[in-house]
Amino acid sequence: MNNETKAHCCGAAPSTALRLAKYSVGVGDRFGLEAEAQLRACLLLGEQGAEVIPVWNKSNREHMLVGSEPAGVLAAAVAAVAKLGWRKPWHVDADHIRLDTVDRFIPHSDFYTIDVADSIGRTASAEAVEAFAERHAELSSSLSIPGIDGALSITCAEVARIAGKYLAAAREAGLIYRHIAQARGEATFIAEISMDETDKAQTPVELLIILASLADEGVPVQTIAPKFTGRFNKGVDYAGDLERFGKQFNDDLAVIRFAVSRYRLPDNLKLSIHSGSDKFSLYPVMAGALRRHNAGLHLKTAGTTWLEEVIGLAESGGAALDLAKGIYVEALPQINELCAPYATVIDIDPEQLPSAQTVLGWGPEQFAGALRHDPSRKEFNPHFRQLLHVAYKLAAQRAARYQAQVRLCRSNIARNVTHNLLARHLQPLFLPPA
Repeated sequence: MNNETKAHCCGAAPSTALRLAKYSVGVGDRFGLEAEAQLRACLLLGEQGAEVIPVWNKSNREHMLVGSEPAGVLAAAVAAVAKLGWRKPWHVDADHIRLDTVDRFIPHSDFYTIDVADSIGRTASAEAVEAFAERHAELSSSLSIPGIDGALSITCAEVARIAGKYLAAAREAGLIYRHIAQARGEATFIAEISMDETDKAQTPVELLIILASLADEGVPVQTIAPKFTGRFNKGVDYAGDLERFGKQFNDDLAVIRFAVSRYRLPDNLKLSIHSGSDKFSLYPVMAGALRRHNAGLHLKTAGTTWLEEVIGLAESGGAALDLAKGIYVEALPQINELCAPYATVIDIDPEQLPSAQTVLGWGPEQFAGALRHDPSRKEFNPHFRQLLHVAYKLAAQRAARYQAQVRLCRSNIARNVTHNLLARHLQPLFLPPA
């Protein structure tokens, strides 16, 4: 947000259309305690020569699980910006909203991740598909897109099949966008369209047709989150074929540039990577493609901050370590319930989880070593890390005790949060090569 946008949240209209910067990072915060530490990472990166804009994001699901409110996300961001003297734009994201959940965010958010994954595959009428194909005869041909090797040969049947799969989702996105615009006013917020929480990755051809359909709906989408090939599991590295991902990422960047020109979409339209934290093996691939295409990126990092809080608690020892252990011990028998909302982005082998008795016997270094995402260390356990990633609900059930310990361990936790975001995420992706 800038000053005009903050004024708009209170009822005044901004003088210019709100525009997302080229590079931005979604900094999720389960309990709203780390905004300053997150913002410090962006400040330090700026001192090193790269500008990345923070976007504080929190979903309705997270609010429901921890008992928080959207107003709290805005308040934490405002306090951090004032404390550190941040003079650049910043935003607050109503993450993964739908029509039935968006209203509570409207006074407090200027960025909306419109989630229409549930509408993918919902049958569109034959008339709607035919009308789309007639409007976009250019798609049923051989398309040469700069940046993609070879022409994209798309048949009429393929256009109809893909349009039939995605038109309902595009129309749902348009409905939600217009609902927000009616409440807030046009050009006062950033629209992201999310189609990532689905089973199958979208091809570059599908992305092109999705973007054409969003343009038809009049949605000025500034970032889009497709489903990529491979596994984007929460809190751990990418699992999949790096070469295949690299080709898809490159081709998607080329498709976006083509769609911006062809369909008059916003010229700052860029890819958004969901579950983007800790995907260390992907960052060099992505950074190289971004430089080749001179493209922007929005990277969403959410649960990695919560895990750095738990690491800081563990390192502090005493009652803070006991609290961290207790969350894990309580999570073990609830593993199915905790993982259910994240089934498509969690891959835990229960046989690889340490027992409650084992963890209760750990000291600070053992607990932190198992949890910290450092695959070079033998202590690191990705299954342990993923379970704790989804166990924040259990911390919320003891919220007063948890937040009191976080405040007592402030220096340890803030150091971990800032270092993790800066050194493991922002520098590898956004700093120019040496």
